[in-house]
Amino acid sequence: MSKDAVATAQAAAHPQAAAQPADAGDAGYSKDLKARHVNMIAIGGAIGTGLFLGAGGRLRDAGPALAIAYLVCGVFAFFVVRALGELVLYRPSSGSFVSYAREFLGEKGAYVAGWMYFLNWSTTGIADITAIALYTHYWSMFTSIPQWVLALIALAVVLAVNLISVKIFGEMEFWFAIIKVATLVGFMLIGIFLLATQHDVGGHTPGMSMITDHGGILPHGVMPVVLVMQGVIFAYAALELVGVAAGETAEPEKVVPRAVNSIMWRVALFYVGSVVLLALLLPSSVYSGDQSPFVTVLSKIGVPAAGDVMNLVVLTAAMSSLNSGLYSTGRILRSMAMAGSAPRFTGVMSRSQVPYGGILLTCGICVLGVGLNFLVPSKAFEIVLNVASLGIISTWVIIMICHLIFVRRARAGLVARPHFRLPGSPVTEIATIAFLLACLGMMWNDPEVGRKTLMLVPGIAVLLVAGWFGVRRRVARNAEQELSGLTKE
Repeated sequence: MSKDAVATAQAAAHPQAAAQPADAGDAGYSKDLKARHVNMIAIGGAIGTGLFLGAGGRLRDAGPALAIAYLVCGVFAFFVVRALGELVLYRPSSGSFVSYAREFLGEKGAYVAGWMYFLNWSTTGIADITAIALYTHYWSMFTSIPQWVLALIALAVVLAVNLISVKIFGEMEFWFAIIKVATLVGFMLIGIFLLATQHDVGGHTPGMSMITDHGGILPHGVMPVVLVMQGVIFAYAALELVGVAAGETAEPEKVVPRAVNSIMWRVALFYVGSVVLLALLLPSSVYSGDQSPFVTVLSKIGVPAAGDVMNLVVLTAAMSSLNSGLYSTGRILRSMAMAGSAPRFTGVMSRSQVPYGGILLTCGICVLGVGLNFLVPSKAFEIVLNVASLGIISTWVIIMICHLIFVRRARAGLVARPHFRLPGSPVTEIATIAFLLACLGMMWNDPEVGRKTLMLVPGIAVLLVAGWFGVRRRVARNAEQELSGLTKE
């Protein structure tokens, strides 16, 4: 039985009550996240490992046209977050889009949304600990330590921090974001100075010649740009975290619109601006997937300490992303556990109001990533990046489908849309869904990793179907119990 039935019974039992259904998974949370926390979480979500580490290899493969890819994907990412922001103002929930999928698509929709999001963040966590290990190997004192050992240490540290309280999480993300923003701004100022003064950068003179003399905007043609699209989508994967965090803030109606609306200029400044600068400072062929492109530039201007500082910052960015992943999956899994579609232990809360069961489950999958770093350290990042893309694309598609149904119900007079809205509905949602599915299809053109990743889809579908048959009775029983409780009130 879906949440729609529960909502209907609730409205019938309490005519004066709002028709909006409550999510049982929202109970028990503190409201300790302040406006500054949510704003900086939004910024932190827009600046992560996908830019700091992933941009190097993508710039080498796609050339300067990578900036266009970031811009196009950024526009569609903004549409997704704007749609989610409207749903948040309609009904804030720590279960976020899983809660909305339950309302608009039923329990099966919530089940798929939640577990695909778990797939996204658990594999993203593997990418993050891989990135942390790669960053740490930048320093010679750590090169003798195996990559998997460094990954395990990073995971243990972030897990310990995440289990304390949501307030500590908010503070850490606030300062992580401050560091990331300040460093990017600093790098861009340095890059502009190098460009304006024509200062030598590793034997190259910055300027348009770095593009025109090395194959132009598309040095390897259009196809490499197409192939990096799913990786670029991954770079924006944490933007939906705003919707989850809104469930633990006291004033979501004030905080969320401001955070969402600022995303577009952040994308333009930090992603597009940074990539354009990188392309103007060095030939795209100089960059590498094994090193942050920012570290590459700073190391070549003759100030070794600058590279060390930048490497420390990108290490912080990866830690921030891992921290966010554990936070969000803990809340999502608790919402699912309360409905019966996730293991019961993932619904358990600590005394400090942290859903530690779900956090530990995500951490357990990340431990498998430590094994991946042991077996194939050179391929670990790209493998999990592509698998994570499956999760984030499906999550974003579900958000847009939920919004389509929400708008349809609003037009029928069943729900009320807030003033903060996604413009251009339903064209915007349909165009975004088509783009996201196209990005998924593009992966087939990459025989090395992308095609193999798509071959996992049937296996994932089988696991989802098998899992649903395993939990459907518990889901129905939980819904019946909640419906019975509502009708007795």
